[in-house]
Amino acid sequence: MKDAIRTDLAPPPGGYYSQGVVAGPFIFVSGQLPLDLEGRVQGDTIGEQTRKALDNVAAVLRANDASLDHLVSVTVYVSDIGLWPEVNEVYAECLASVEIPPARAVVPTRELHYGAMIEVSAIAYFLR
Repeated sequence: MKDAIRTDLAPPPGGYYSQGVVAGPFIFVSGQLPLDLEGRVQGDTIGEQTRKALDNVAAVLRANDASLDHLVSVTVYVSDIGLWPEVNEVYAECLASVEIPPARAVVPTRELHYGAMIEVSAIAYFLR
């Protein structure tokens, strides 16, 4: 059994997909761009965009009473691997309170939707 997550605290889907899906104890968070609630890219720097994308991941998790502490896997898509040092620094700040850091993959890509520099998808484990 699975359920869709729908929250007004994160940007609405821009296509045929759910913001997140709960399947058993797992929460699958769709790729989150650094968008505001109206679908506009937020932040001029990779640091600002990283923080916003992670805020959107956290909002989808909160909609299911979970948090970043429940993350078990994160995939980060970045438009330029040269931006990685700043992405990693902000990522570490945003997850500083997480007891066990999630597994992570970094995927360099040429371009992302709407000209964003980063997109973050995640999987969380959360038992109610």
